[in-house]
Amino acid sequence: MLIKVLLIASALLVVNTIIHALAMTIAIRWSRHIAGLHPAHPFLPTARPMVVSAVVLLMFFASVVEVMTWAQVYQFLGAFKEAEPALYFSMVTYTTLGYGDIVLEGSLRLLSSFQMAIGIIMFGWTTAVVLAVVQRVYQKPQE
Repeated sequence: MLIKVLLIASALLVVNTIIHALAMTIAIRWSRHIAGLHPAHPFLPTARPMVVSAVVLLMFFASVVEVMTWAQVYQFLGAFKEAEPALYFSMVTYTTLGYGDIVLEGSLRLLSSFQMAIGIIMFGWTTAVVLAVVQRVYQKPQE
């Protein structure tokens, strides 16, 4: 059973990584475009906070898609009959909040601990993406 849990967690790690990488690619490309505007461009002062906000929103939605992926797997494995508790449990686990009002048993409990670890990694990655975008769009052009 441990091998099965490791395989499922590994597959979900790959799926989450792909989702996060796609969101990051969009964020970085868009920020490069904005950062490449001429410093005197009238859109630039307004664009900076909008770009950062949009990137935060994009990375948030990427995380929500990742959480939904985990929730679907929990439902497929029979941990939940309905989508709402599966999604709630998945979000609480992914964010490491862990209320404990819903707990899984057996090997699914181990799977949820892998989700928590992957959530930590993804939130760290999100922080790095947002910081990179902030640096890029607020950086002074080279003289």
